[in-house]
Amino acid sequence: MILDDTIVAIATANGVGSISIVRISGDKALDIAKTLSKKQELKPRLATLSSIYNSNDEIIDEALILYFKNPFSFTGEDVVEFQCHGGIAISNIIMSEAIKCGARLAQPGEFSKRAFINGKIDLTKAEAIAKIIEARSEDAVKLLAKQLKGELTDFVNDIREDLLFMLAYTEVNIDYAEEDLPEDIFEQIKNKLDKIEVKLENTLEASKRREGLIEGFKVAIIGKPNVGKSSLLNKLLNFDRAIISDIAGTTRDTIEESVKIGTHIIKIVDTAGIREADDVIEQIGIEKSIKAVEEADIVISLFDNSKVCDKEDEKILSLIDEYSNKEIIKVLNKSDLDNNFDKTNLEDYIELSTKETINPLIYKLESILDSNTHSDDMTLISKRQVDSVENTLEHIKSSSMPLETGELEFFAYHIKEALEYISNITRPYENDEMLDVMFGAFCLGK
Repeated sequence: MILDDTIVAIATANGVGSISIVRISGDKALDIAKTLSKKQELKPRLATLSSIYNSNDEIIDEALILYFKNPFSFTGEDVVEFQCHGGIAISNIIMSEAIKCGARLAQPGEFSKRAFINGKIDLTKAEAIAKIIEARSEDAVKLLAKQLKGELTDFVNDIREDLLFMLAYTEVNIDYAEEDLPEDIFEQIKNKLDKIEVKLENTLEASKRREGLIEGFKVAIIGKPNVGKSSLLNKLLNFDRAIISDIAGTTRDTIEESVKIGTHIIKIVDTAGIREADDVIEQIGIEKSIKAVEEADIVISLFDNSKVCDKEDEKILSLIDEYSNKEIIKVLNKSDLDNNFDKTNLEDYIELSTKETINPLIYKLESILDSNTHSDDMTLISKRQVDSVENTLEHIKSSSMPLETGELEFFAYHIKEALEYISNITRPYENDEMLDVMFGAFCLGK
């Protein structure tokens, strides 16, 4: 499918740079390129150095021109790229001249949209392209590159194939009962259902563990006042971001900053000290601290080695017990001072001083982050993908009982719903796909 109009846009970020790229896509792309370059011919996939002219025959710039003939381009249409000198003025002039020649300004994301419409990419690759532009860590880039390569597409297609097989069997059994079917067909379907259920559950669980990979895992620092939370934040950032004071309640709001740990970008949140407070403003800060714990992937709970474990410390211990599903790191700070804290209240803790080195904590963080990112399990990168898999799994589970009781109409309903939900991740399901399997695999009508 080739759309009628031709679009143009600047493909590089705004600002001053060595090179700026202006991209044109559509059936007029080649003619526009010839007009602006005054070239009689542009060979596909060959970089051509040429002067670029405006409508008054004045030279705008000297640029490289790359022509990609349809369908061998990103959008599946004729595409021309002008690689001109950097700077917003030059690229804007070239874009304006292209519009005078019959192109229109592309809408946000329209090049990727055309690539999808023309079958060059599916929805998983379109989402991966959008995410990889914003990726802030090496691990996020590696994950998204797998989706660009088609890993999630293959995953979805395997499940689609099995579901189509089940749906085709059901329709055959309902509408063509006289046809001979494999004797072990029931066992085949049951085994496929079990395998799909395990695959989807593993995918959802892995995706939940790694949902902070692209945006940055969130790490919350909590503790009672004056245990060294702000000192720890400043040490992690290598600059004084938070005010440090012996006065309890100095930090009254959450402070959020990003820092790199190993190959990972994390969002680290310094919270207000959690204690019983009469001050209304401080109470709001404490409520935000508790919310930060709820939203965090990892929680660093800080305790003061030089102080006796009191009710406020016990409140912190009780709070982290409520979030046993999260990664909790217990840190006994101020190890350079005399020990007064009862260490029997802690298990598997790290002892350090923010005045000296926090390397043990950094190593622990890196270990946790590595374990959450280095996995062969499929990972979903958007809420849309997660919702589709959750709904697919729900119908897979609901289909088991009708299959066991022989209520094939209900079984077929759940399988078709599962098929439509899983297909939403890549491309919509069409009923003809089931008919192809139905009349092909089972040789109906011979």
